[in-house]
Amino acid sequence: MVPGHGLPIAPPPCSIRGSLGGHREKRRRDHKAVETEMNQIEDPTTIRLATINEASVIALVLREAFAEYEPLYTAGAFAATTPTAEQIEKRWNEGPVWVASHAEQVVGTVAAAPRDAALYIRSMALRPLPRGNGLGQMLLEQVESFAQRHSFRRMFLSTTPFLYRAIRLYERFGFVRIADGPHALHGTPLFIMEKAIQLNVA
Repeated sequence: MVPGHGLPIAPPPCSIRGSLGGHREKRRRDHKAVETEMNQIEDPTTIRLATINEASVIALVLREAFAEYEPLYTAGAFAATTPTAEQIEKRWNEGPVWVASHAEQVVGTVAAAPRDAALYIRSMALRPLPRGNGLGQMLLEQVESFAQRHSFRRMFLSTTPFLYRAIRLYERFGFVRIADGPHALHGTPLFIMEKAIQLNVA
């Protein structure tokens, strides 16, 4: 308003141009958001067997997934929970390793190793952003399918009491806590959960 006149001032031409430019920028951002959403629909997450040359990215996923919990682990337990690429490569032949891929990026992983008639689930992790969209369930379903095909009677895993989201996922999937040990990993509390396998009968 012009002082003493009570009439609005017309914005100068540069302000109009700036306003139009702002609208164009907003439309561009909106179009980009829609394009990104469409790409996500067209490029769904896939679960597949990993290859050994992906050991380094698997190690990175594990590190990123557990980074927020590092203060709750002892140094030795955190190192065991987040193995290096070299350590992952050394144990590669012990059992299958899966990765969850989205938009050509690995966003999750899980591994399994036979233990007599049981299948041990280990190194399950999701990068922070994909959490909550069902990837954990998808990874567990892949492991369970493998267990059924190979006639394992049960699956089991170890976890720590402070991994609340993971524990809720395991419980929803049918895992129950059991008394078997070990009860600590390098000084960090630990407990075991298991799930009986329903074998497919032909």
